[in-house]
Amino acid sequence: MIRKWRWPAIIVALWLAGLALSRKPTGQRQGGATNDASAAGTTGSVVATTGSPDGPTTAGGTATTGGTTATDGPISAGGTTTTGGTTASGGHSSGSGGTRSSGDAATYARTLPSCVGLDATCGPLNESCCTTLPVPGGTFYRGYDAVDFTDTNYPATVNGFYFDKFEVTVGRFRTFVDAGMGTRASPPSAGAGAHPWIAGSGWDSRWNATLPRDTAGLKAAMRCPAIAYQTWTDTAGSNETMPQNCLDWYTAFAFCAWDGGRLPTEAEWNYAASGGSEHRHYPWSNPPSSTAIDDSYAVYCAAGYCSLQNVGSRSPKGDGKWGQTDLAGNLWEWTLDRYASPFPSPCNNCADLTVGGNQVARGGLGGGALDIRSAFRGAAIPPDIRGNVGVRCARASL
Repeated sequence: MIRKWRWPAIIVALWLAGLALSRKPTGQRQGGATNDASAAGTTGSVVATTGSPDGPTTAGGTATTGGTTATDGPISAGGTTTTGGTTASGGHSSGSGGTRSSGDAATYARTLPSCVGLDATCGPLNESCCTTLPVPGGTFYRGYDAVDFTDTNYPATVNGFYFDKFEVTVGRFRTFVDAGMGTRASPPSAGAGAHPWIAGSGWDSRWNATLPRDTAGLKAAMRCPAIAYQTWTDTAGSNETMPQNCLDWYTAFAFCAWDGGRLPTEAEWNYAASGGSEHRHYPWSNPPSSTAIDDSYAVYCAAGYCSLQNVGSRSPKGDGKWGQTDLAGNLWEWTLDRYASPFPSPCNNCADLTVGGNQVARGGLGGGALDIRSAFRGAAIPPDIRGNVGVRCARASL
């Protein structure tokens, strides 16, 4: 049964008021690209960033509560590429509205550290929450969908990779916490979580100081400020298949590295959500230019309220081309890259590895249907703890 949560009316009113202040009107098309500013409701003062070929601008400030920085609103920018098509290899591909994983992949999922001992309870088929699915490599246009985002100046090529079917759940994150990981006492090893084709993309030991001092501090960080809906509970309960929110970028990186994976690059994330060179408007769009969306496709801010729901609650209807769920809606998801406008070029398995300013987040809850388009970009400051940001891990291979 789908678990829904509604904010009290007063909180909804306050949240929507903040959203109205943070949202900027859609920018004019320049060179075919549409640039928007978005606000994905969280806590603290608004930071809105407008992505444009001339670079992002920021407005507003940040607020701190209990020592954690909270900001509002991942941002947007248009423009992206693709030439050529994508092909699936080894029979692992899955079409729109469907998923497919081999027996080997299912076995592998159960052996990932975060799913050892966990029941298979995710999605409508009660799969392993660590299910990972292949995404065949190819070339496409970043930030492009031929509908709202029409700038084809930013082609990118990505090698094939595996991408987790589900956002990281509370249950998976609990195994990380219970193992004593993600703290200054037990940080990732230097170079952990590196992208296999991008030199210098692993954990930097200078980031150890950004992690909580100990497990008690990590648990405290998972408790978002009261206005945001926290999914974490100190003891296992009914939220174990909810997406883990309140993750800063460093903790998300540390989790994926510990779990045998890594953060996806922005290009990889965009590629998976767009269906590669199909350039889908939404991950499920078929034909790719279809703008059809309602609550049966994705968990997003609609009908006057915002909610988080169990991972895979809109599967298979809202799945992407290769079977990943919640690529649109539920939570924004961290990527490896720093937010840069224009996109880094040329791009062959590229990423902007500068950490500072804003890191890219993709696909989140947002303020409505416009914020969950496949080409839409968001961002937040790496140490921010936000009620609408989580993570999904990428992997090089089985």
